[in-house]
This record gives sequence, structure tokens and C-alpha cells, in this order.
Amino acid sequence: MVGRNGRVMVTGASGRIGSELTMALRRELGGNSVVAVGHKTEPPSTLRDAGPYEEIDVRDRAAVTWLVDKYDVDEIYHMAASPLTEVEGNPSLAWDVNVNGLLNVLESARLRGVSQVFAPSSIAVFGSDVPCELAPQDAPLSPNTTYGITKLVGEALARQYATAYGLDVRGLRYPGIISSETPSGGATTDYAVEFFYAADSSGHYDCFVRENTVLPMMYMPDCIRATLRLMRAPREMLTHAVCYNVAAMSFSAGELARVIKRELPGFTCSFVPDARQAIADSWPMRIDDRAARNDWDWDPAYGLESMVRDMLQHI
Repeated sequence: MVGRNGRVMVTGASGRIGSELTMALRRELGGNSVVAVGHKTEPPSTLRDAGPYEEIDVRDRAAVTWLVDKYDVDEIYHMAASPLTEVEGNPSLAWDVNVNGLLNVLESARLRGVSQVFAPSSIAVFGSDVPCELAPQDAPLSPNTTYGITKLVGEALARQYATAYGLDVRGLRYPGIISSETPSGGATTDYAVEFFYAADSSGHYDCFVRENTVLPMMYMPDCIRATLRLMRAPREMLTHAVCYNVAAMSFSAGELARVIKRELPGFTCSFVPDARQAIADSWPMRIDDRAARNDWDWDPAYGLESMVRDMLQHI
């Protein structure tokens, strides 16, 4: 819940989730109350022009603290991270951005009395030893990717700041996020996004995972709703505040192709698995998010068919 002055800062505001989260917060709180923070990626003009926009590198702690001071920030959504496609094979970059960047945000928040920090995680923290049918909230975590390792360390850092310093840090383990606003970045779950853009442009898609690959997915409107609902939940109601499992739908790549084909009869698809198949195989097919549903009344609005219809309308 926004605290003393209502000013919010969103790092990674030019990214897939960050850009839509920033605009959702600005609609709710007013443009000048939400500071969008980007780095490298050029933001859309709608984001840059709708409120304060700053460019910093979250690896620079002094710059992070300077922004918190400049805008008297009371709530931070730390969405800045290097994605799996950038950090696999580059562990130094992964650690520098995903771990040190988060540490800089947490330390700045601690030192400047920020009320709340949102620090997201990912299903990438799960490894192949987790039950694939339903990954528990408290499953042992042994990620198989560099990206997943950084997210696991991030969860531990968030927990330490919550326990040792009383900082209100909250997070979600995001599943694959499907958006009509931003195209694929090539991540393991992004075949679910690429289906739609290919259907719109060429009418055919070569999917990079097997037809029977099932992974947890979520439509962007639900992603934003879940994030804001968690952040506004009374703290005393939260039993897993540092990182909740959150889910919406699970489907196979083949199921997605068939539902799209019902809407677009001319659409065709082939399945040509590449190296990302091994990563997909190490992740659970479904997520147990009963803690989120019980603690803060999480309930997704979109299933597979409603998501497909809405995506095709927007694209």
C-alpha cells in the first residue's frame, strides 16, 4: 500500500511487465506519482510522456539512492533484470544485474526508509527435482539455469532484508507471461507469445518446443492484477510474503495451437524443438498457488480460451 507521499518508482519500466505495470500504476495514482526508470531500452512515448522518466543503471547503488531521494520514493517495484536469454553463458552479467541490482534497491530502501519493495522471482527457481504435476509453495529449489540461480539468490536476499531489517519485501514467482503489447524476447516460455505474432503476420509458426510441452502461463492483465493485489494486501495476512507461487493456466503448446486455429482456421504450426526444450523440461507443468488464493484472494480472470480471444483482438 502506498505510504507517506504516494510516490512510486518502477525499475525496468521499459520491459515487458514493467512498461504495463507503470501505466497501470499511473492510471491509479496519477502520472506524476509514478517514476519510470529505464536503462538501454527505449521506452514507448506513451510511457515517457505520461510522467517522470529517468535513466539509470541499477548496478550503480549511488544512482538508485539518488533517485529515491530525489523523488522521496515510498514504494519500489524492482522489475529490472537481465532475462534468461541474455545471461545464460554470461554468469558475471547475471550476477551483476540480477543480484547486485536487487541488493542496491534493497539497501537503498533500507537506508532511506522506503515502506515497500516488490522483488519478483520466477518459475526458473524450480528444478527437475520438483514435482512436475504441481510444484509446492515450499518446494526445495535447485534451478538448472544461471537465470534461475540469480532469482533464487534474490529470494534469499529479499527474505534476509525482511527478517533482519523489517523491510516489507514482497514478490511473486511469475510463470510465463503472455502480452499483446510486447513481442517475444526469445525466452523459454515465449513460444506462447510467438504463436500470436506469427499467426498475425505469416499464418504459420515453427514452435521451438514439443507439442506436448506443458508450462504454467499467465496473461498480462492477470500478471498486473496479481502484482498490485499482493502489494495492497494487509501485511498481517501474508504467510509467504517474500515470494508467492502464483498461477493462472497451464496448457500444452499443441493445445494453444488448436485453440488459435479455431479462431483462425488458416493458421498452421509445426514443432521443431531447440535447446530451450531442455529448460522447459526442467520446470513444473503446474504451480500450487493455494497460499496466494488463501492469503490475499488471488483468482485469475483469464483461462486459455479467453486469453486467446483477447490476444487476437489486440494484435
